[in-house]
Amino acid sequence: MSTTFTDAVDDILGVIPGSPLDQLRRRRPVTRDNTQASYLALFHTGQLDDAGASERYAVALFVALLHDNHAAAAFYASGLTQSGAGPALTAAVRDAAQSGDTEGPYGTYREPGLQGESKPGLQWVAGQDLRDALGIRLTAALEHAHLLVFRPREASPAALQALLSAGWTTTGIVTLSQLVAFLSYQLRIITGLGLLNAQPTDEEAERTEAQNERIYS
Repeated sequence: MSTTFTDAVDDILGVIPGSPLDQLRRRRPVTRDNTQASYLALFHTGQLDDAGASERYAVALFVALLHDNHAAAAFYASGLTQSGAGPALTAAVRDAAQSGDTEGPYGTYREPGLQGESKPGLQWVAGQDLRDALGIRLTAALEHAHLLVFRPREASPAALQALLSAGWTTTGIVTLSQLVAFLSYQLRIITGLGLLNAQPTDEEAERTEAQNERIYS
């Protein structure tokens, strides 16, 4: 059930050793190493009793799709396949993400001083066909992940009870929450580095400026 033992962020971004993006990442070696260590702790652990490998990769695929990050989605879909899941489960996770697609964050604040900032939005629950395809545990995990991604302000004891009722242990719920938090962090890094990588080099910027001067002068 291995996707990578090299750097996951590099793999997702297709970073070439020695490239400007590689050099940029290596300017923050502690951040780079800790990010990879977190990935390994969540996806390459031997402690899978409370949250299985397929469940972890399925949640990761779901969250990556909710963030509209297709490179990360492909990476975690590969991990899901390598964990032993069949194509039907991968397709069900993709269908779930499509049905839960929305824009956030939103939700209702419980705190009186913040209630004026409450914003309504989709409270996604899987339909019966998806529930049948995903199973009770994974359905509950994806619904909880959707809550954490789009309306974390509505996290509540009732939301945790839904996971317990679906068969998740307390340890498994903690792992699931850590997983979603890590993915939010990792996906932001990937998005940011991708944008930086898309910036023109100094030479390209100078060439564009010279072209613009010729055109508009």
